[in-house]
Amino acid sequence: MEERLSSTDESQIAAPAPVADLSALLINLLKSVLYRDGDERQWAALLNLQARVRDYAAVLNLDLALDEAEGYAFLRSKPEPVDGDAAPRLPRLVARRPLSYPVSLLLALLRKKLAEFDAGGGDTRLVLSRDDIVELARVFLPDGPNEARLIDQIESTINKVVELGFLHKLKPAGSAALGPSSYEVRRILKAFVDAQWLSGFDARLDAYQLQLTGATHAGEDSGNE
Repeated sequence: MEERLSSTDESQIAAPAPVADLSALLINLLKSVLYRDGDERQWAALLNLQARVRDYAAVLNLDLALDEAEGYAFLRSKPEPVDGDAAPRLPRLVARRPLSYPVSLLLALLRKKLAEFDAGGGDTRLVLSRDDIVELARVFLPDGPNEARLIDQIESTINKVVELGFLHKLKPAGSAALGPSSYEVRRILKAFVDAQWLSGFDARLDAYQLQLTGATHAGEDSGNE
């Protein structure tokens, strides 16, 4: 005699879990960073399919960087084989882009600000105004006779960091539309600027600031003669 399934068993077989669109998920990851708060449906799909995403990405010589606590994920190139390694050197799908000194400086300053913010144990979102960011950067940039030009240069650097995805420009609310812009520091910055790198860069910043201060005083002394 055939054993009949209960109605509960039949419903479980007849209604399998929905399958997420793996292709769309991979394409979106190849195009940009995936944020939990930006697309909760895609984020849930990634958590469900991350093993398959890692397998497909590995074929393209990519790793999946996934931080569930911070809520971001992206694809990055696998480390290149060291000299003497038998593994072949494959072409890079994700191109490296050299950063200018002002951009590198601002990223390090924002990363340091994020570390201080996290140490305070407050909100999870670090939001800075344009004026806040300008004040962060101007300390490490040489003074010039044209204040407006210096601010324009810093704003250009801010826009570049926005393009890189480390700052997110917030939409103004109400009367704030007439004031300076505000930016959220994306927590993905922690994946690109780690604590060890920041520590070394912090020491270089101190040395550069001393050099900059010395050059400024020398210029003032020369002008007073």
